[in-house]
Amino acid sequence: MKKLKLYLFALLASGAIMTSCDEEENLVEQRKSDNPLPVVTDPSGSNGSVTLTKYVSIGNSITAGYMDGALYTNGQAHSFANMLGTQFQISGVGGTTFNQPDINSDFGYSGMGPGNTILGRYVLDLSIPGPKPTLTGQVPTAYAGNKAELNNFAVPGMRIVDINSPALAGSNPLYARFASTPGTSTVLSDALAAAPTFYTYWLGNNDALGYAVGGGVNAAMITSQGDFQNALASSLSQLAGTGAKGIVMTLPPLVVLPYFRAVKWNAIPLDQANADQLNTAFAGLNAALDGLAAYNLISTAEAAKRKVTYQAGPNAILMHDKDLEDLGPKFDALVGAQAITAAQRTALEPYRQSRPATSSDLPVLSAATVLGTGTAPIGLAIPIEDKYILSANEVVRTVTARATFNQTIKGVVDQINAGAGATVITLVDVQPKFADLFGLDAATVDQLALGLGTPESVTAVKAEADSQLGITINGTNLAPDFSPNGVFSTDGIHPNPRGHAIIANLILSAMRTAYGVDIPDVDVLAQRGILVQ
Repeated sequence: MKKLKLYLFALLASGAIMTSCDEEENLVEQRKSDNPLPVVTDPSGSNGSVTLTKYVSIGNSITAGYMDGALYTNGQAHSFANMLGTQFQISGVGGTTFNQPDINSDFGYSGMGPGNTILGRYVLDLSIPGPKPTLTGQVPTAYAGNKAELNNFAVPGMRIVDINSPALAGSNPLYARFASTPGTSTVLSDALAAAPTFYTYWLGNNDALGYAVGGGVNAAMITSQGDFQNALASSLSQLAGTGAKGIVMTLPPLVVLPYFRAVKWNAIPLDQANADQLNTAFAGLNAALDGLAAYNLISTAEAAKRKVTYQAGPNAILMHDKDLEDLGPKFDALVGAQAITAAQRTALEPYRQSRPATSSDLPVLSAATVLGTGTAPIGLAIPIEDKYILSANEVVRTVTARATFNQTIKGVVDQINAGAGATVITLVDVQPKFADLFGLDAATVDQLALGLGTPESVTAVKAEADSQLGITINGTNLAPDFSPNGVFSTDGIHPNPRGHAIIANLILSAMRTAYGVDIPDVDVLAQRGILVQ
């Protein structure tokens, strides 16, 4: 069979072609970011009814500035938390220095490569087009600064149920490196010890995202509703008990992230000759499925769903789906009925729980590294493993968990505010902004269960769902992907600096309404996008 070239990273096609952006221009922009030009006039503002002398941020990887698959110095510097901390230091606002647990690494660490190569952050290689790691990563070292002066307590990988767990330092080296007393202290206790006067809190994404990123293999990775609510209520109650005012953020629609959209479900291109060759090879499987239907062992609809047929042009990925019935015993029954031979039964073994993907299935970004590889190409002749594709059922589980968590967040915040007799926590719903960014329509808003469980919240999301892909900032359209004009980093999950600036401005807008602050927005277009190679 001829070597296949897959139609991957479909989201990037228009961005990579239409955007004039080469490596030199990106490096110039990065240098400007690292060494900003002097500001001609000093801005000023006011803090309204909130005290900003000690801003503390609590969250996971996004809040930490993790991007491009790694935690690295430039990413940390462009976290939305650091951007807010910088804006709070504007004259008249009252903020003080915002200290982060600096990683002191230009490239970060994204894993190990061939020959024990330490891999660093990803860059966008336009020749693919797609992300690839740098080969100069650095394993994180202990934080050498003053832990008592920290403001950013975000930990990549942290779930909401980890915020008050002393065991987190034992399992998460990115917390262990700056924990005040590893094995005894918790993220919450460290944050409370910082005596915040104002805080932002964005946790809960990882309580569903870990399951989805792993292709929906392990349902136990979704935090239970009870554990989620208990951890949220406990941590927010303690933060509110300090007298500090705070911002709590909802969870975005995870399954629209580029990580789940960059690789198409029908990413297998074929010419007619290869399609004919494969159809001949799969005639046995299709005949066996018809045999099972003839013996009333499965329905004709089930047989049709599992049959594999190829044609010239793009074709669906052949996938393993653990939610399908395991046909192994029924294939054995065909042998017992002498409908197939033992050798034919052996050939059917890889297809016990397989089917062609549909548009409701979402291959994950890492699927691009394995599709089409092998003597019997994966995803074409052999089903791709479950961990590389989020099936339609697994998408529903992810959507349901996230929607339930958001309703819980709203309920806990409302309860704390009611108990205080005042708004001590301001809820910032990120869903309308994401609906705008991803060009969702009203039907998709309903399908993804966006909103906070009330008709009013759903209406607010639909008001921003304009079906127009991207978000316009000062006349420039920014795309919901990791192309050169996108707002996501090359890992397909975390924002790039422009995306972080949009988040920071969303929080600043809420602070103007809630506290009457007069703090200028972060200049989104002045931030760098992705790094291209």
